[in-house]
Amino acid sequence: MRIRSESPRDRHAVRDLLSRAFPTDAEARIVDAVRGRSAPQVSLVAESSACEVIGHILFTPVEIRSGSGVAKAMGLGPMAVLPGAQRQGVGSALVSEGLSACRAAGEHVVLVLGHPDYYPRFGFLPAWNSGLYYATPGPNPAFMVCELVPGALRGMRGEVVYPEAFGRHEASVQ
Repeated sequence: MRIRSESPRDRHAVRDLLSRAFPTDAEARIVDAVRGRSAPQVSLVAESSACEVIGHILFTPVEIRSGSGVAKAMGLGPMAVLPGAQRQGVGSALVSEGLSACRAAGEHVVLVLGHPDYYPRFGFLPAWNSGLYYATPGPNPAFMVCELVPGALRGMRGEVVYPEAFGRHEASVQ
């Protein structure tokens, strides 16, 4: 398996992967709606030794809105692995490579709405503990944050707002 940047020739395979990995095509529609429409953006695929796309991860800009202004961060999601390739380290490799790519792009903070038992291994912590929330103020164990640069969360508080496409499609928890 190798992890690489998504290319235009991968679009159909990524759409098929997302449609197969989730119960609806909401995630596929989100990726189609946000792909290439913001910067920076990190979109990676995992490719099998047979050159089949078996995993995908996307990071897009999000805003952290508070009474004192707007801060920028990256949102992880969706992330998917073909059902037959799950539990083989593909997702972990995608998350690790994606966080590294975000760091290399100069990003300092990444947020995810995901499984609270999965993402802490990559340094994600409950976002509410840092004063961040999504949609409704209050604790949400599935909403987590990761500092790519120590101290980057200092002074960041408020509501995290995803691109409009995320609100139009009801995505699953990653």
